[in-house]
Amino acid sequence: MNNSDFSAALKELGIDPLKAAAASVSELYRLPQARLDEIKTSLIVEAFRFHYRNNAYYRQACESKGIDEHSIATYEDLIRIPLVPIAKFKSASSHELLSKPLARIEHEMRSTGTSGIPSISRRCHETVDVAVVAIYAMYREFLGISKGAGLYICPSTEEIPEMGMIKALNMLAGLLDTHEFMVKEERFVPEQAIARLKGWENQFTRHIIGPPFLIHRLLQFLKQTGQRLQLDRGSRVITLGGWKRFTGQMISRREFNLMCQEYLGIDPGSVRDIYALVESNVMAIDDEHQVKHVSPYVHFTVRDMNDLSREVAPGEKGVLGILDPLALATPGMILTEDIVILLPGESPSGRSGQRMEYVMRAPSSLEFGCCAVNLEKTMDGQTSDATPVCPIAS
Repeated sequence: MNNSDFSAALKELGIDPLKAAAASVSELYRLPQARLDEIKTSLIVEAFRFHYRNNAYYRQACESKGIDEHSIATYEDLIRIPLVPIAKFKSASSHELLSKPLARIEHEMRSTGTSGIPSISRRCHETVDVAVVAIYAMYREFLGISKGAGLYICPSTEEIPEMGMIKALNMLAGLLDTHEFMVKEERFVPEQAIARLKGWENQFTRHIIGPPFLIHRLLQFLKQTGQRLQLDRGSRVITLGGWKRFTGQMISRREFNLMCQEYLGIDPGSVRDIYALVESNVMAIDDEHQVKHVSPYVHFTVRDMNDLSREVAPGEKGVLGILDPLALATPGMILTEDIVILLPGESPSGRSGQRMEYVMRAPSSLEFGCCAVNLEKTMDGQTSDATPVCPIAS
């Protein structure tokens, strides 16, 4: 079965190929690499042609590079797909990115990074449908959560409804028996968090969820007060939001893992970090070996920092480009400002697909951090903005 046959066969059965792929994360990761590449190429080619036909801005960008809707057909052609600079989502002309009428937009998320320039991410009904399925499938594959109590060391979506990081983490609550948000009115009191964890002891498997800097504050408090907790078999520490503080200082992942082991009683394999972007539907989540797996239907293209038309070899650092077929309201073909590495070789977990390591923001980026950075600035009184919002990129 070739690329086009995959989508055509499903459509003939009345099945949406995107929804089928999003709901089949586990099965896709267990396909031979060549077969997985065929399937995601089929989805990406179809998405590319949709945006080419329905988006004047994107079509012009393609034509300026000598690309038409028939130029992209195979896996080898994917590198030729024009990428939209992520800064376009922050521009006054971001409405040009719409491939569907504004009246068809169901969800609009405004986000502000450290530059203070808002980014607008829009999703139509169809994109929201498939993205919800995709997020839960990735959570189930890599977190394995279906019960327990979630200690959210972050504000609730009620306090910050536009922050993508909180929105994504809040979806985990639907898999839990109970949960509580511990940051209220921009204040986090570690004693209250510890009391809540102790109150759930022997009742629920306890999970801790939030951006690294806030969970690190809890760990530092336990260390400074000489307290140690013993979480449960199956407990997870789940982080999203980046490891750089607003001061520019990096939180050491190795130190973080060791502190989780010493003060929470869980092994490093139970600490799972998530990479995501509000402008895309991609997620890359740590497996049991703390290796991030890219959503199997999404393709990462890592470009030479000095020549963006050229891909670097696996294992080399480069600028991340994302080909996301799930995005229908706006093109999911995005050139980010993140420096990453695609890991070579086979996964120790046995999964196929791409695996990545986040390195840093590109030096040319106007942003030096993400929503976690702005949240920390606000909580520490570094900004007067009471509702910090920004992308959910790590």
